[in-house]
Amino acid sequence: MAEEVLDIATRKFPSSLVDIGLQLRLAAASHAPRQFSTTPTAQLKDFFPAKETAYIRQTPAAWPHPGYTEEEMLAVVPEHRKAETVSDWLAWKLVRLCRWGTDIATGIRPAQQVDKKNPTTAISAEPLTEAQWLVRFIFLESIAGVPGMVAGMLRHLESLRRLKRDNGWIETLLEESYNERMHLLTFMKMCEPGWFMKTIILGAQGVFFNAVFLSYLISPKITHRFVGYLEEEAVHTYTRCIKEIEEGSLPKWSDPNFQIPDLAVAYWRMPEGKRTMKDLIYYIRADEAVHRGVNHTLSNLNQNEDPNPFVSDYKASATGHKPKPALKPTGYEREEVIG
Repeated sequence: MAEEVLDIATRKFPSSLVDIGLQLRLAAASHAPRQFSTTPTAQLKDFFPAKETAYIRQTPAAWPHPGYTEEEMLAVVPEHRKAETVSDWLAWKLVRLCRWGTDIATGIRPAQQVDKKNPTTAISAEPLTEAQWLVRFIFLESIAGVPGMVAGMLRHLESLRRLKRDNGWIETLLEESYNERMHLLTFMKMCEPGWFMKTIILGAQGVFFNAVFLSYLISPKITHRFVGYLEEEAVHTYTRCIKEIEEGSLPKWSDPNFQIPDLAVAYWRMPEGKRTMKDLIYYIRADEAVHRGVNHTLSNLNQNEDPNPFVSDYKASATGHKPKPALKPTGYEREEVIG
């Protein structure tokens, strides 16, 4: 049946659009239910084709990706910052509640869940399918881009209202949000959500936006800690995906001939020979590791007075203090970066 649908779709659509999204979803659908998707397989298309105009060729990224070395990406590991205060504990438990809800919403069976005693570091469990991973990625990334935008917006308005500088926080927060959106757009090039998933995302974003908005008004410190813990979960998720690709549990993604979207190649400036699905997940995991270290660090700072250490120039006497958030899973303490 899958072969018949593929043959029909191939005649109806250009092969370039079929290769990535259609073949993946046909293969995945034959092994697992299509969670959150109601789009008929034969109606798949490029979800957001480039807008053709008379003069404009393309729109470059507002924030070009800084890039990583292979050593930096391989050095990223799942880690957990232990809760030291009541607010830390509250943020951590809230993230665990969100994780539980996401597992249910995206159809993760108990056998596919990792060791509950070490939920942020253990990565061994029954493998997910490619379809399950795409559903999970799209759902998570549609939410992950919210906190940075909300925090950046509120700090921007505060700067205008109080007639004072922000000391570099706004740029980092908005760049984080933009980066998360690029993750989402990349995965959406591989899988078009159905109306049910779009409805779920709409509701989840509405609730999450307002929750983060109120939380940041009340306590930016707790909110950044919450996001730090949320990014710990993201690093864990992508590390587990890499493991399953390496083990051959995801045959389509383990295939070196699997083509990732051109959008991803351009944004991460991925070199020739390093454009497999596993390479893509390495880049995205490194991004999440940066967000993890940044938010844990920002939570440790004076929210009103301290400059953002990730965009600041350091004095000559502070050599060695320039932070590398991807390699600092628990974040930097204030004295390490501010002095």
